[in-house]
Amino acid sequence: MRNIKLIVEYDGTRYCGWQIQPGEPTVQAELEKAVEKFLQQKLPVIGAGRTDSGVHALGQVASFRTDKAYPPEIIAKALNRFLPLDIRVLDVADVPLEFNPRFDAIKRRYRYHISLKRHAINRFYSWYCKYPLDLQKMKSASQMIIGEHDFTSFCKASPDVAHYRCIVESITWSEMKDSICMEIVANRFLHNMVRIIVGTLVEVGRGSLTAQDVRDILEKRDRNRAGRTIPARGLFLVDVEYP
Repeated sequence: MRNIKLIVEYDGTRYCGWQIQPGEPTVQAELEKAVEKFLQQKLPVIGAGRTDSGVHALGQVASFRTDKAYPPEIIAKALNRFLPLDIRVLDVADVPLEFNPRFDAIKRRYRYHISLKRHAINRFYSWYCKYPLDLQKMKSASQMIIGEHDFTSFCKASPDVAHYRCIVESITWSEMKDSICMEIVANRFLHNMVRIIVGTLVEVGRGSLTAQDVRDILEKRDRNRAGRTIPARGLFLVDVEYP
């Protein structure tokens, strides 16, 4: 028996997220169909993160087990042959049987793109913000989020979540012509966490909130105090890190 690790890139525009949902198109379902067509085996494909509907990935990590002896390069070519063009397997490798892409991950990196000018091109890969933003204020407020905190205020509550504590290692901003981008690294992310963090920091950039307000929102552990959940189309899972 082998454990096959995949690095997967996908455009999430037409998918209802990573995780299989009955009657809905998902990335996991497409990967499992491709594996079944190639290996003639119905096998579960496990992902490192359950990206939401419309979220993209540059380096999602997934794995499946098989007793077939095909070399990694053949597996990659075959899966890409059976996958739709908006999902690509970038790399394939054998890993230990005990490897689990979700539970063994120690860091995840997400990136969110905000467009400050409406464009016809790239509109599915960034969110257009019509308000002028003070990036320096947003950078300052981001520092309140770094560290280990209870992120109840910055997520959609779920009975399946054991706790809401996460360790945010870094938040960095970059500025380009007509756009800004936030990159965030943490040990784990909760449902809608990145999109709510960005939505809250946008309110800081607009002048509706201050850096101290962000600290207070964290401490209150009340989702109603944080900003809106901004659209998924600007969000990318960049990569996943393992020990």
